[in-house]
Parts: sequence; structure tokens; C-alpha cells
Amino acid sequence: MNKYIEKAKKEVQRWSGFSKTLTNPTTYSGVPREAIWKKNKATLWYYEPPIKNYSIPILLVYSIINQPDILDLDPENSLIQAFLDDGYEVYLLDFGIPGYEDRELTLNDYVTKYIEKGVGRVLTHSGADEISVMGFCLGGTLAAMHASVTDQPIKNLILSLTPIDFHVFPNFNRWKKPLTEKNTNFDPIFDSISLIPSPFIEGGIRLITTPIYFSPYLSLLNRAYDDQYTVKWSRMNDWTKSHIPISGAALKQLFNDFVRDNKLINGGLVIDEKDANLSNIKANLLVVGSQFDKLVPPEQIRPVMDLVSSKDKTFHMLKMGHASLSIDGKLPPYLSEWLSLRSHSTE
Repeated sequence: MNKYIEKAKKEVQRWSGFSKTLTNPTTYSGVPREAIWKKNKATLWYYEPPIKNYSIPILLVYSIINQPDILDLDPENSLIQAFLDDGYEVYLLDFGIPGYEDRELTLNDYVTKYIEKGVGRVLTHSGADEISVMGFCLGGTLAAMHASVTDQPIKNLILSLTPIDFHVFPNFNRWKKPLTEKNTNFDPIFDSISLIPSPFIEGGIRLITTPIYFSPYLSLLNRAYDDQYTVKWSRMNDWTKSHIPISGAALKQLFNDFVRDNKLINGGLVIDEKDANLSNIKANLLVVGSQFDKLVPPEQIRPVMDLVSSKDKTFHMLKMGHASLSIDGKLPPYLSEWLSLRSHSTE
């Protein structure tokens, strides 16, 4: 009889936790930080390490369609805190949430007006002679674009789950031909909408990754009696819904220059009158792909290895999903070892 009572109590706890998690969002103040530069909606954040072990700071560049909360999700799942614990000065370029007045903002603008300026501010603030840049998803695409045209001293470039070859659609091969035909023109649509709303962004990503969005809720129900798990689940679920709008001009360039013309692979991309050829990249390069990533599969990422001029370049394959960054509050060994060997120690 006691066994059945315990099972009944656990089921009550499970359903109570499930309901509570869905109705009561959790809060997390995040790692202490300081805003050292702002431009329009963007903010450059500085995170000071308890002990500075490396003289080369790292700038994190996140995607333009998600908020960067995933980089500091909670005390045990914070990539930023993990960098700090290892002794790196950390800077985060948060592009913010664009409004209608930003409808003409292009990808090139993100590179020249934000990343270029942000890197300059990091070098000035830190007093460093060189910098490491880590880009995530489309933020990595922008970081690669920047590295291909800049004269700034980028010592290490890390591209995490970054799309480069936009003609690769492993799960949507039938879409490839109509999307890449020269006469395909969606400009009138992008121009008329001007600012693509966040629900459109979320819907497009769901179409590619998880058209039927049930499994996260089943995972929650399975462990809803575990308070630690439900807190982490709630924060991750909030982040997956934190898509932000994208300007019509940026989406137009993304489609025309990358999806249709694949200029990062074929060449022809021009930024501020400079040829944005990936062969111009000479920084030490770490490229990270994920075997189970449906949004940015490895086939879209790996080609960058053959296009850059970097003599020191490494490709690392994860066996995780698109949002897997830190492990138990520490830097993943592959990242910690690679970066530490290529960063100047202060000792």
C-alpha cells in the first residue's frame, strides 16, 4: 500500500510541477556586467574575470534573430561565466531588438557599423594588442564576413554552428532549385513588410527543425517533479521563444547574397567597397559543427575550412543539438584547450 501511496504522491508532484513551470516563469539576474558602448539598439557588454589569466580578450557575437540569453542561462549553464572562471576578459555584442526605423539595416551594416566598431572598442577598453572573436549561428556568419574585410588584429576566430554554404539543404533538397534560380525575386515582399516580425522567424525555424513541437513538453512532464530540472527547462524554453524581428533589408540580403547567390562560397560579396572573400581570413580558426543540428547541419559549416587562408585551423564535431554550449558550468574541453594554447598568458 505504501508503494502505491508514494507513486500517487509523485504523480501529484509531477503534474503540479508541470503546471507551475508553464505558468510561473523563473528569473535569473545573470553575471554582473557593464555596458561600455552603445549604438542604436546595440550594447557592448563587458564582463570582468575574478583573475585575469590571459591578455587576449574574447568578443562574443550572437545571432541577429535570437537574444543572447543562452550564453548566460543560469549559474550552472553560463558560457560567459565559464570563460570568466578560466580567466578571460569577456565582451558580448548584443545587437538588441530592431524596430521599424531599422528596416534598412543590412548585414553589411551589422559588420561595418557594429562589429567593426565593437572590436575597436574592445581593443581600446582592454588595452590588448589582439582579440579573439567567437560567433554563434548567423552571428558567426557576420563574424566571418568581418574577418574577411578587416585590418583589425583578430588572432583567433571561433565559428560555432555557423552557416557558410547556403546551397546545402539536406532536409529540403526540393527547395534548393526554386530558391537558387536567378529569376527568383522576393524583394517586393521583403520591402513591403519592412520588418519581419518575430513570430515569422520562429515559424520558419520550427519548419526546419521541429514542425511538431511536442517533445520538450513531454520531457518536462517526464521530470516535472525535479525542481532543478524544471527551472533549467523553463529558462531554456523561454530562450527558444525569444526570437526577435529582422529588418527587411537584412533578410533581403540574406536571401539574395547567400541563399540564392551563395557568395560566401562563390565569391562576389562586397562590404564597404572591399572584397569579402573568405580567403582573406588568416586568423587561427576553430570551426564547430553539431552532428544532430537540424537548423545548421555540418554540411553548411565545413566548407569554410577549405576557403580560409588560416594555417592553424581545426574542425570539431559535437554530438549535441544547436543550443549546446557549456558543460556543467565549465568550458567544453575542446574549446578550453584550443583557446588557451592560442591566448597569451598573463603569467
